[in-house]
Amino acid sequence: MEISGSKKRVNMNIYLSGSMAYDRIMDFPGKFSDYILPDKIHILNVCFNVNGLVEKFGGTAGNIAYSLSLLDEKPHIIATIGKDYHNYFEWLEQNNISVDGVTIIREEVTAGAYITTDLSDNQITGFNPGAMKYASAYTFDGATGENAICLIAPGNLDDMVGYAGICREKGIPYICDPGQSLTKWEGVQLQEWLNGSKALISNDYELEVIMKMTGLDRTALMSLTGMIITTLGENGSLIRNSEGDLRIPAVKIGKVIDPTGAGDAYRAGMLKGIITGRDIETSGKMGSVAAAYAVEAYGTQEHRYTYDEFNERYRENFGEL
Repeated sequence: MEISGSKKRVNMNIYLSGSMAYDRIMDFPGKFSDYILPDKIHILNVCFNVNGLVEKFGGTAGNIAYSLSLLDEKPHIIATIGKDYHNYFEWLEQNNISVDGVTIIREEVTAGAYITTDLSDNQITGFNPGAMKYASAYTFDGATGENAICLIAPGNLDDMVGYAGICREKGIPYICDPGQSLTKWEGVQLQEWLNGSKALISNDYELEVIMKMTGLDRTALMSLTGMIITTLGENGSLIRNSEGDLRIPAVKIGKVIDPTGAGDAYRAGMLKGIITGRDIETSGKMGSVAAAYAVEAYGTQEHRYTYDEFNERYRENFGEL
C-alpha cells in the first residue's frame, strides 16, 4: 500500500505497536517551590500531600487506538499489559477495539505514570514501565504490504526494533514514532530503524533531538524515510516529502482543556486518511481535526465524537472531505 494515498483495500489492518498504561493524576494544592529549598537540594526529602488521585487510560498504542475507534476503524494493538489488565480490557471492548494482540504479563503490573501537578502547573512525574519491560513478540501472520500498515510508537525497545524489521521483510509500510523512547536509542541504531520507513513523525523538539543523535539534518533524514511529519502544537504541523513542504494549519479550538494526547489523536486522524486513500495533505488535515477534539477534553481517551461529526468539523475548517 502506498502511504501517499490509494484506493482503500478490503480489511485494511492498522497495527499499533506501543505502550498500554494507566495515568494516575494527582493535584497538589500548593507550589512545589515553597517546599523545595535550593540550598538543600542535595539532601532532598519532601512529601507532597495531594487532594486525591484520578486514574485514566493511557499509553501510546491505547490512545491512538481509541481515536481510531471513533473514526470507525478497528485497529490491532500490539503491546504488553500487566496483571491489572481487567479494567483496560473492558474499556477497549466497550469501544470495539480488539485485545487479541495484547500480551498479558501476569508477574507485572501495567505501565503507569504518576503525575503530580501544583498550582503553578509544574509537574513531577514518576513512570514505572512494568509490563512494558517485556516484548510482545507479535508475528504479523497474514499481513502484507497490500492489506496492512503499522505505526511503531514509543513502547518496548525490542518490539520497536523488531517490528520495523518484520515490516521491511513483509513489505508492510511502517511509520516511525520514537517520541519518549529517544533516550533509549543509540544514534546508529536509530538510523537503522528509520531506514526504509514510510514516515518519521515527531514534534519539533523531538526532531531536533533525532538530528543531534544521528548527526543528520532534515535533508539527510529524507534519504532514510519517505517523509518527515512534524507536529507543532497550536501552529499545526509540517509535512516534508519528496515534493517539498506542506504546512497543515491547526483546527479552531473551542476551549483548550488538556493538550496531553493531542499528538496521539493526530496520528489516528492521519492514519484514517492514509488508509482511505486521501493524499498526505488531506490526511494531515484529518490529523489536525482529531487533535482538536483531544485538547478539548481532560485525559487522552475522554473525547468523543461520531465520524459524521468529525467530517462536519473537517468541512468547517478545510472544506469538503
